[in-house]
Parts: sequence; structure tokens; C-alpha cells
Amino acid sequence: MTAEVIVRHRSRQVRPIRLLAAVLLLLGLIGLAGTSWAAGKVVYVLPTTGIVDEGMAKYLADGIARAEQDGAAAVVIKLNTPGGALFATNDIVGSILEAKVPVIVWVAPAGGFAASAGTFITLSANIALMAPGTSIGAASPVSGEGGDITGTEGDKVRNDAIAKITAIATERHRNINWAVQAVSAARSSSATEAVGLGVVDGMASTIDDVLAFANGRQVKVAGSSVTLDLTGASTTQIDMSPFLALIRLLSDPTIAFLLFSAGSAGLLAELWSPNFVTGILGALCIILAFIGLGALPLNFGGVLLIILAIVLFGLELTVTSHGLLGFGGLVCFALGASALFTAPVDPFEPLVRVATPVIVTTTLTAAVFLALVVWAAIRSRDMLAPMGTVGGAVALSPGTEAIVRRPIEPVGSIHVAGEEWSARSADGRPLERGVPVRVVGTDGLIAIVEPAPSPSSGS
Repeated sequence: MTAEVIVRHRSRQVRPIRLLAAVLLLLGLIGLAGTSWAAGKVVYVLPTTGIVDEGMAKYLADGIARAEQDGAAAVVIKLNTPGGALFATNDIVGSILEAKVPVIVWVAPAGGFAASAGTFITLSANIALMAPGTSIGAASPVSGEGGDITGTEGDKVRNDAIAKITAIATERHRNINWAVQAVSAARSSSATEAVGLGVVDGMASTIDDVLAFANGRQVKVAGSSVTLDLTGASTTQIDMSPFLALIRLLSDPTIAFLLFSAGSAGLLAELWSPNFVTGILGALCIILAFIGLGALPLNFGGVLLIILAIVLFGLELTVTSHGLLGFGGLVCFALGASALFTAPVDPFEPLVRVATPVIVTTTLTAAVFLALVVWAAIRSRDMLAPMGTVGGAVALSPGTEAIVRRPIEPVGSIHVAGEEWSARSADGRPLERGVPVRVVGTDGLIAIVEPAPSPSSGS
């Protein structure tokens, strides 16, 4: 009887545990089912701004692929672009047309536009919407300077663009005549006009308006008709990856120019006063600048002018030119910044150039810096005038202290009173850059020096 009681007691203990496990399992299955149902009610939003380039094409392709993999109900591309590269545009249009998930292009926010290449992208969507105050069109191919492309090349590029936009408008059942005029006559339309002409499907001020408009509409996805069911759907914004965003930021012509200029100044400061910090930062800025410049139509003539300007700035710090070398450097710097980029070879890509206010600001900043350097050099020479001058230059007398500028091995140079003199050591020993020395005599125009005694060795 005792054993039977024990068994019954244990059985009573096990039953609640099994019941609890069954309940937890049931809740888990319900949670998985809810998650699966919710995944089908999620709409991915891809904010897309700036110039159409390879970075944007990869971002949209990855976003659409992720939506397909996660079973999203739709993808909304929030578009605001002045246009961009033709090859990147073709990639984006291909990703939208071949997508296995409905793609909605929403030109927004108010005041934004889908110009040039953006027109192709908008027309390729399953559903195209525009926010009030936006515009679309002006998709005519132009030269790098913004003018028409003439001759046979112009006809070839224009006819190819017309064929592409006609095919897109036909596939999405949009106004073909308007699409052709957008390319052939640079036609553009406001949101209201575009809706009235059948260029886009409607207008939407907010993302909720976009979902409400698209809900229940039938679209063609991967060759099959699909009815959008967005009732109660939530939205998830997928931003560009930090690395891809950094690459796009570095591809901005003004940012690339500022990084290159700052890096060159850092290396110049490192040569003038070695401290490793300015050198490392300068090298990092130049590396980042070349990452951005690699994605832009770079003009090597402009790069060489900027490098020549930096060299002249460096010479101004070591050679007495009363500002002439610095002035020449300023001219080269301004010209190099203005001619840093060539005209784009892609007829759809906007003209790439450094912003004029940035060129003016950086040139004036360099001018102020050089003026201070020249003023400091003149003042230092005036303060050292009692030492005696020869032909306007400092006369080196025994006992004059200086710093080794170029390593003496066996002949180098020293820096004294704002000037650089050729020098050799008195006993033939090599002296490294930055070593304090004292002049013991001269041999023509060559100073004879020896290491300056340290303060601790006095008397």
C-alpha cells in the first residue's frame, strides 16, 4: 500500500509538469504562426536619395532581395534624386522589373523630384506615387557640361534612351507619349499633372497614404497577377549599411576634395614639425579621399595642380620668397580645385564639380595662413637683425644656434632665423634632423656646426 501511494503521489506531481510543457509548446507554435503571419504583413521602406550610382543600385538590389527572402508584403522605395549614372539606372530598373515582391516607388518628400534617371526608376515600379509638390521628368541625355549631345553620338544615345523608357512604360501600362517626350524634349511634370496624364498612379503625402492607396490593387509580379493585401501591415525602414553609406559619402566631390586638401596639409605639417599625429591623420585623409575619387571622373591635371600648390606652400615655409611662392601655390590650388573633375562620360550623370563656396573658403584660409607665416618670418628676421646681415640675409657668426633641417651626412642643411643654410659638421659626424647645433664657422656659404651643448652640461 505504501508503494502504491508513492506512485500515485509522483503521478500527481508529473501531470502538472506535462500540462505546463504542453501549454508552453502550444504558445510557441502560436507565436511562430503569428510571426509567420506578421512577416507577410510587413512592408519594407527603402529611403533612396542623392545621385543614382552603383552604391544606390546595390542598396536597392539588396533591399528587394531581403524583402523577397523575408516574405514581405511589398517594398516602398522613397525616391528623391536629380539623376545619375546610366549603368546604375539600368541595374535598378532591372531589379525592380524582375522583383518577386511588389515594388512601390514613392517620390517624396514634398519638394523632391525624380529627374533624369529617377524618371526611369519611377516608371518601372508596379505602383508609382508622388507626394504633393514633387516633380518628375527631364530625362533627356546631356553632355557633361549640361548641353545637348550633337551628331551621330547624340542620336545614338537619345534613341537608346527612348527605346528603354518606351519599353518600361509599355510594361507598366503608363503614358508612352509622355515618357518619350521626357527623353526627346526634356519634358517634366508636377505631381498633379503626372497623375492626370497617367504617368504615375496617384498622390500620397505620407507612408500611410501610400499603403492605403496600394491596398487591394492588382499588380503583375514575376509574370503573375498579385493582389496587394496591406490591411494592418506595418512598415520597417531598411537603411543603407554604414560601409556603403560611407562609400557614397566619400564619393561626394566636395567631401573628396576637402579630405585630399586636409590630408596634404597634414603631411606638410608632419614634414615641417615631425610628431606622427599629423602625418597619420594626413595619410588617413588622403586614403579616404582616393576611395572617393576612384568613383568620380577624376582629372589628373587638377590633382597635379593641387600637389604643386602643396609643394609651393612647403617651400614658402623654408625659402625666403616674401610670399611669391605662396601666391603661386594659391593660384595652383584654386585652379586645381576648379579642374579636379572631368566631364562625366555618362550622358545621364550630373556634372561633378567641387562647390564654388568651398573652393573660395579653402583658398582664403590658405592665404591667411601663408600671410601669417610670411609675417612671422619677416618679424623673426627683424628681431635677429643685430646679429648682422649680409645682402638682406642673416650673417652667420660663431655661436649662432640653429636646428638641423636636412640630415647632415656629411652635408645637409640647418634652419636659422627663418632661413635654410647648407651645413656640415665640424668633425664629420652625421647629425639627424631636429638636432640643435651651434655654428662654429663658415666655409663660403656652408655653415660649419657642432652639436649644441645640452643645458645640463653648462659650467
